[in-house]
Amino acid sequence: MTALAARPRLWPTALRVASGLVPDEWWRRRPPLPRPARSWLEFRMETAYGDVAARPSARDVTAFLEWCRSMRRT
Repeated sequence: MTALAARPRLWPTALRVASGLVPDEWWRRRPPLPRPARSWLEFRMETAYGDVAARPSARDVTAFLEWCRSMRRT
């Protein structure tokens, strides 16, 4: 979070990306939190890092958001 806090130009991109990760009708599931399914997150971590328990580094997250920001502009 600190890496993102230091880059205010990425805040709108981070909000857009985060809102795209929220499943439809998230409020109907328990617990009612707007977060992606665990199975989806595990799949993404395995495809990106080869390990379902992996967690992206701050550098990876900011690089991904920079990429998303640049793709939106094209």
